[in-house]
Amino acid sequence: MSDFKKSYKERLKNRSEEASKVRKIVAIVLAVLAVLLIIALISGYLYIKSSLQPVDPDDESQINVEVPIGSSTSQIASILKENDVIKNELIFRFYTKFKNETGFQAGDYSFTASMTLDEIIESLKTGKIVKEPAVRVTIPEGRNLEQIAEIYAEEFDFTEEEFLEQANDEEYINQLMEDYPTLLSDEVLNEDIRYPLEGYLFATTYDYFVEDPTIEQIIEEMVSRTEATVLERSEEIEESDLTIHEILTMASLVENEAPNEDSRKDIAGVFYNRLDEDMMLQTDPTVLYALGEHKDRVLFEDLEVDSPYNTYQNKGLPVGPISSFNVNSLEATFNPSDNEYLYFLANSEGEIFYAEDFEEHKELREEHIDNDEGETPLPDDTPE
Repeated sequence: MSDFKKSYKERLKNRSEEASKVRKIVAIVLAVLAVLLIIALISGYLYIKSSLQPVDPDDESQINVEVPIGSSTSQIASILKENDVIKNELIFRFYTKFKNETGFQAGDYSFTASMTLDEIIESLKTGKIVKEPAVRVTIPEGRNLEQIAEIYAEEFDFTEEEFLEQANDEEYINQLMEDYPTLLSDEVLNEDIRYPLEGYLFATTYDYFVEDPTIEQIIEEMVSRTEATVLERSEEIEESDLTIHEILTMASLVENEAPNEDSRKDIAGVFYNRLDEDMMLQTDPTVLYALGEHKDRVLFEDLEVDSPYNTYQNKGLPVGPISSFNVNSLEATFNPSDNEYLYFLANSEGEIFYAEDFEEHKELREEHIDNDEGETPLPDDTPE
């Protein structure tokens, strides 16, 4: 065979092998593309399916949303997403368009994370709440954890003792600390603290859309509300010399001492002034909390109670909050009045009188408080 023929056959063979390789590569690429397409289709399907589901089927907590007049579907979708009522704005818009849903009304709405898209759409069309709460519970400001437990035990099928046991469970507290690391610190684990969650259960009105929420669900919603309220003031927290735990402690003292809204900042100012002077706070509500009972009048013997909460025996803030707080008490904690007062007292009508020194304080007491059985007896010496 001539060299030419031999070379020609080798070239044909090489071309055939190259063509075979190309076909294999094309086949592999097509197979990969087909797999990727299938994965994309499946992922897209699962994504859309997930987006059509409720944000949290088990979360019945109330979410209040305002839809302004003239809001478009896109704007409504954005509002719902911002408030965690829906998972995806785009899917909501496509879903409403696919179902030809229109006529959404402006107004104030109450949703839950457990609502389906159809329930949300129906609510927006009728302008009414789809689900009325099964139970509505109001926790007044200034209530301590035992009082909160009592209120809930009257509404639901568990005892006050069971509520307190859950609120004091170390494993549960540690889990909450993981879930709310910014709010709950190791300070709540201080062995001198009566209840780790004292002061962390936000006082407000709660709507429950099931008749038997668990104690855990109740507590976690209350802690979540506290976190949201506190973190709204993140800049003020950063500027404060106090930890969040100390801030809530101070807010609870202001809450229990202030007889009205106007006095909160002034009383907070007194507390800060006394701390700056290294004086005991000497506030009666801490004595009552230490005693674990309510009394119309705090006596001399009560002031001697041995407790880390007793501010007649210990300098600085008590070991932890003594109750829930009003938002205005929290605001007063961050922005106390700039005054020079070190003392205050209130008469039976709730009028407050302030003094810059102990002598002035005694004079005010003689003028306004003598024979007022509701007041704590004044110590003989200037508080230190």
